[in-house]
Amino acid sequence: MWELRHRGGCPSPGGAVAPPPREGEAAGGDHETESTSDKETDIDDRYGDLDSRTDSDIPDIPPSSDRTPEILKRALSGLSSRWKNWWIRGILTLTMISLFFLVIYMGSFMLMLLVLGIQVKCFHEIITIGYRVYRSYDLPWFRTLSWYFLLCVNYFFYGETVADYFATFVQREEQLQFLIRYHRFISFALYLKFVFQNGSCFLGFADGLCSLIVILLVTQSHLVIQNLFEGMIWFLVPISSVICNDITAYLFGFFFGRTPLIKLSPKKTWEGFIGGFFSTVVFGFIAAYVLSKYQYFVCPVEYRSDINSFVTECEPSELFQLQSYSLPTSLKAVLRQEAVSLYPFQIHSIALSTFASLIGPFGGFFASGFKRAFKIKDFANTIPGHGGIMDRFDCQYLMATFVHVYITSFIRGPNPSKVLQQLLVLQPEQQLNIYKTLKIHLIEKGILQPTLKMTFCSCTETWLKRQ
Repeated sequence: MWELRHRGGCPSPGGAVAPPPREGEAAGGDHETESTSDKETDIDDRYGDLDSRTDSDIPDIPPSSDRTPEILKRALSGLSSRWKNWWIRGILTLTMISLFFLVIYMGSFMLMLLVLGIQVKCFHEIITIGYRVYRSYDLPWFRTLSWYFLLCVNYFFYGETVADYFATFVQREEQLQFLIRYHRFISFALYLKFVFQNGSCFLGFADGLCSLIVILLVTQSHLVIQNLFEGMIWFLVPISSVICNDITAYLFGFFFGRTPLIKLSPKKTWEGFIGGFFSTVVFGFIAAYVLSKYQYFVCPVEYRSDINSFVTECEPSELFQLQSYSLPTSLKAVLRQEAVSLYPFQIHSIALSTFASLIGPFGGFFASGFKRAFKIKDFANTIPGHGGIMDRFDCQYLMATFVHVYITSFIRGPNPSKVLQQLLVLQPEQQLNIYKTLKIHLIEKGILQPTLKMTFCSCTETWLKRQ
């Protein structure tokens, strides 16, 4: 343990002086004839020390360099640092929103690729921080195994998605059939490889933390894609609500902020928090009204094997059809009308916007605590004025989880398209049995009329029972 701290450049707790080297050991390192038991003890000391570090044991991470374009620096050179940062954040925010609109125009598949790219970049920023800290403890294969585990988890989740939504496409490809049939076994085998390699390298706590981060990132980004398949509106309204809350809370805090909100994020204020809440609810209500008008946004995203493409065509559900709602008595006098026409989704948007503005920011507070633990201001310097990609999407992952839970709890029923996809991959005998069972069920409910043959068989069976 003492040797590890000496090599890593980290002082011992309380500033204690390292003990003198053992007999037969040189002052600068280990003796060549060190016994096996001594090596095992040294390994236990080295990696057990990761759990007992104090704040002073964590190496300082060098601050990120300024990546602001030179043209912006020159244009804003006469402003104070406060207003310079305001303009940089504003210009880059508008640029990112414009690019986001472009990706939306390009379709669902590009949005899925965008989610995957953001997930990988967020992981890269986090693992870079971890590597800068844990390399002081001579951990071998830390980054390699971390990326390998990210690949394994993505393989599992995206394989599950392919099996659920692209069954007819898989049925045409023999190689894909094998991969899908044994998908979970292959995923488990890849995970075992990670476990064995992790054990042989003694990564311990460091890679355990990495595993937790991977599972959180991949699981929640996978939920974003699941929300997208329910309809692009379930993807856009929650994400844009978080963006709106982030922007308006910053603006209200910048111009009116006086009262600090939480110690983990000293720049956040109550004025920004409250202003962001009301602005986000109004924005979500209006955005829901506009997007509910178009099939492109409200229809579930489905894969058509005949045209080998994603489609968003359907008869909109009642959730996206105008309904008349009676107003409370107190509002009738103010608005001078008895009822209003709304899309039911607009009512759901209030719940989504409320979560985005009241609970969603706590995802950012959690990220702030993570950054404070590692003594850094931002995860990276990818976006000038904003920090890293993770700094911008820390709240989005929590929001995606809530939306998925909300859909499964209050909105989604059985998905006919998904059921049909699963039926098509069954054996012909299984499909025939399901057909017969379904036909009998529909006849019993009076939806289908029985054929003459079935009526004769039923009457014969009844007559035989009476005899």
